[in-house]
Amino acid sequence: MLLKNYHKEMFRPKCNPSFQSVHCVAHLDQDISEVLPYLNTTLGADSYAKDPPALTLRVHGKLISLHAKDIFINALSDDEEADKILSWLKKEINETWEKRSEIQPTFSTPETPKMIEILKLLPKTNCRKCNEPTCMVFAVQAAQGLKTAEDCPEMDEEHRTKLNDYLSRFHFDV
Repeated sequence: MLLKNYHKEMFRPKCNPSFQSVHCVAHLDQDISEVLPYLNTTLGADSYAKDPPALTLRVHGKLISLHAKDIFINALSDDEEADKILSWLKKEINETWEKRSEIQPTFSTPETPKMIEILKLLPKTNCRKCNEPTCMVFAVQAAQGLKTAEDCPEMDEEHRTKLNDYLSRFHFDV
């Protein structure tokens, strides 16, 4: 077991203390930097930094940043939600560490879809038939894995195929 204990600290952002959500930092009793490249492989991180080691994930609308001795989580509703996420992360960290001999570590940030490349394939009519106000908003949603080519009723088959081919290169954890 790599991660045994941590101390949780909950706080409201100092820049705007009236925010409804709270943030959490878990101060780790153990250094988890060696497991971060393995977690990058197993969890499909949004970004990975090698020096100093850091991993950033987006999970259920939360931004989670793992560092050698700290875990940061934003936009939490309460203490209970922080406990659930930290419990899940502790389990993932320890299971990944135990299975590290079976996992190829990843020391880079995965490529992500580019909104502008998606927008080039859209009809740019801003018809709102996709329930988005503009094609640009649709492109942003598609880049995040929230929309697919099938969600654009105005798109012709050629562009639909091209967009599906482009988006299929990326892993989305929706």
